[in-house]
Amino acid sequence: MQHKDINEDIRWAQINKDVLRSMENPRKAYWISVGICLALLSLAVIAEIYQYNVGLGPTNLNWPHMWGLYIATFIFWIGMSHSGTLLSAILHIIHADWRKPIYRFAEAMTTFTLMTAGLFPIIHLGRVWNMYWVLPYYSDRGIWPNFRSPLVWDAFAISTYLTSSALFLFIGMIPDLAICRDNTRGWKKKLYTVLSLGWRGDDRQWRNFRKTYLIMACFLIPLAVSVHSIVSSDFAMSIMPGWHVTTFPPYFVAGALYSGCAGIITLFILLRYFFRFEQYMTLPILEKTCKLTFAIAMVWTYLNLIEYSSVWYGHDTVAKELLIDKFTGPYSPYFWAMNILGSVLPFTLAFEKLRRHIPTMFAVSILLNVGMWLERWMIVSPTLAMSYEPFTHTVMWASWVQWFIVIGSFGWFGLLFLVFVKIFPSVSMYEVKEMIFHRRHLANKDIAAVMHRRSSDPQPSEGH
Repeated sequence: MQHKDINEDIRWAQINKDVLRSMENPRKAYWISVGICLALLSLAVIAEIYQYNVGLGPTNLNWPHMWGLYIATFIFWIGMSHSGTLLSAILHIIHADWRKPIYRFAEAMTTFTLMTAGLFPIIHLGRVWNMYWVLPYYSDRGIWPNFRSPLVWDAFAISTYLTSSALFLFIGMIPDLAICRDNTRGWKKKLYTVLSLGWRGDDRQWRNFRKTYLIMACFLIPLAVSVHSIVSSDFAMSIMPGWHVTTFPPYFVAGALYSGCAGIITLFILLRYFFRFEQYMTLPILEKTCKLTFAIAMVWTYLNLIEYSSVWYGHDTVAKELLIDKFTGPYSPYFWAMNILGSVLPFTLAFEKLRRHIPTMFAVSILLNVGMWLERWMIVSPTLAMSYEPFTHTVMWASWVQWFIVIGSFGWFGLLFLVFVKIFPSVSMYEVKEMIFHRRHLANKDIAAVMHRRSSDPQPSEGH
């Protein structure tokens, strides 16, 4: 039996009413989540104020162990950003209707994860007031940024992708912002009036809107792939063992899609509960997202095994020693946890009963991203702890300052996301209406075809 992605008996006026009501009256769990995010963010603020006043010493970062949780978490948030806009653009181009109720919050996730990722290179500088040094401007000293530095590459990548993703999100919201404008009062009405850009919904506006949205989708797909390829080049362009790997660009892109899809499942379940979206964020849509996550997890696992085998059968003895150290050394518990959570746990997504059990999927999606965060950390720290020079062979553990800032980044992202879904519609009203209209139209065509076939059949004679 084929499951319906959405209840097709919903009236169009009811769609507007449900989505607008969700922005006014979420469940109490929403406000509890806001409080948790504020508490986590306060930990990061305390740690950053302490680091600002004292310096990077308390973080335990030093040369050659200059990268730690900051850069590992930076890669994690960059990866989380990819699934939202990238999958939304791809599914839009191939006309996958099941994306329509969920793509809005996925694109918002992209924007806010990029805003979170962009903080970590700045925090990692220590001297945060010098962050403008990575920008390509000409100063009175005649100094340009060092374009061979990965820091400059990341600045270009993040700024370009953030601008494009935010624009893609905003363009897709314009028709819904007009609906909000016509159904609200006070300061919100003024806000929606400005943001809806005078949308009237006539034929000319719809044609221009669809053309612009399609062009943006086609532009964002190669941009998203190139951005995480640039981040992977931060490592692959070096000669460090474990980093100088030609498969890093596709490996990073697959890991980005993997963690992003797991994040979409987590947010899907939370929004479904917070805003009572059971009619829109249905179990069949959750199943499709889980199947997609499972497929990407298998690709990531395959690329992971390729990396292990290429090092094991290669001639780089230091890289082989590093791989053995990951399996058996001080980082081995985290390395094995990464492989179990990233490669074994996804098999739970292959079973229909588990895919349709929401508490199980919520726990699995969180554990998948724990595994993906460990994967980023296993890229950074073991290599710095066992590179070519013997004096670097010391295990580096992060201090409370790094941990507080990393934990606080989840509060920062969560707070931005929760504020967004409270002010702006997290379900695309016009897209859901279009999906229902198209399916009703197809159903009517099928009924008409059956009736025509029956009317054209030869009628039995009176004798029969």
